[in-house]
Amino acid sequence: MFKYASRRLLSSTAKSPPGLLEDLKLRGLIAQVAQPEQWLHEKLSQGHKIKLYCGADPTAKSLHLGNVVPLMILLNFYVKGHDVFALVGGATGRVGDPSGRTTERQGMSDDSRLDNVDRIQQQFTRFFENGWKYYESRFPQISARGPGRLVKVDNYHWWKDIKLLDFLAQYGRHIRVQSMFSRSSIASRIEGKDGLGFNEFTYQVLQAYDFYHLYKTHGVSLQVGGNDQWGNITAGIDFIDRVVSSSSDKLSPGGITAPLLSTSTGEKFGKSAGNAIFLDPQINTAYDIFQFFYNTKDADVCRFLKIFTLLPLETISTVVQDHMEQPHLRKGQRFLAKEVTDLLFGVGSGERSSKVSEVLFGHVSEANMSADELIKLFSEAKILQKVPRGQSLVDIITQVAPCSKSEARRKLSQGSVLLHSSKLKVTENIDQLGQFLIDDKVLILRIGKQKCHVIEIL
Repeated sequence: MFKYASRRLLSSTAKSPPGLLEDLKLRGLIAQVAQPEQWLHEKLSQGHKIKLYCGADPTAKSLHLGNVVPLMILLNFYVKGHDVFALVGGATGRVGDPSGRTTERQGMSDDSRLDNVDRIQQQFTRFFENGWKYYESRFPQISARGPGRLVKVDNYHWWKDIKLLDFLAQYGRHIRVQSMFSRSSIASRIEGKDGLGFNEFTYQVLQAYDFYHLYKTHGVSLQVGGNDQWGNITAGIDFIDRVVSSSSDKLSPGGITAPLLSTSTGEKFGKSAGNAIFLDPQINTAYDIFQFFYNTKDADVCRFLKIFTLLPLETISTVVQDHMEQPHLRKGQRFLAKEVTDLLFGVGSGERSSKVSEVLFGHVSEANMSADELIKLFSEAKILQKVPRGQSLVDIITQVAPCSKSEARRKLSQGSVLLHSSKLKVTENIDQLGQFLIDDKVLILRIGKQKCHVIEIL
């Protein structure tokens, strides 16, 4: 039924859309607001352009879906013409944020940290570029007004010039130790068996100053983060209120937190949970993102459409209603997967990934496609594998799985290997695979229920 979000779906609402803040609340993107909501609502309804920021420390090579939730708040502002600042913590990443953690973070070499800073800045750029193109493709008339500005900053650029004694002399009296101890991220760690290092204890001061620096130099008045950042965000607001004169003509500082990402059953997503889906295309492809969302449970389809797309709420309601009439067809999951993949990896990547999924899982027969068509499709999806000609099935499995020869033979003996083009379950090694190849150069090999490999035989 659904091709992107059809014009009928996008224009199905007869009533005026909610304001931006109300829309974010209805989407489940807002957990808490650090200033009275009425204050922010009035500024937005009066046409004020808000400058807001969200940050990420370079503790890994890539942002993940958990990071995307607060970034979706920024994207919703960005496509409406507000300026957004994406901060990477080149300085704070050296210290370590204790929020949401029970143990201290492992150290990292400077080279790794600098590499991560560069990667994350590139991911910020791709996220907002792809997000805007996605918005343009769904709302061509509205998007003619253009987005706000994207400004990428690294807090190392200002922290490298700040001396400890100078900082304490100028700002130390504005930092209340009682407030620092009272924040849950600190209190929980102090009570734990491993305690809390001074570096992590002072992290909230560094993030508070970041907010102050952006507020003072760029007029950024709103900080956005995950719900575990509530203490750090309010620390920044308190710091600004103490340092900046109340007669300042700038907007008062505020903050918004987004709920931490979890399923309807309470399962969390992220690095610490061991199930993170990363945005770096070198780690997870567009197809990986598609399959992740295609495997969404019925109970989560509506919520994920609200969080991870920019579609109108009425459109989402129509999609979900149609899906629930025949949930076994998984139309809602396919629609969700295509929309999110388009937003994160670029318009068109959702359709390509959907076609890949249909081929791999038998909804479209690969017999109807030539080897060259399959090679092009899977190469564009960046999941095509290549092996030299003349190798046995065991040899190929060891390269594409990858695994040892003994493990490859075990997979065969257990009946876990399927040659997709013939739907033939193979239980022992095959030296000559010519009869199973498509046009003598493509082998489709399934290992287990989920792992499917499209292999070009060179």
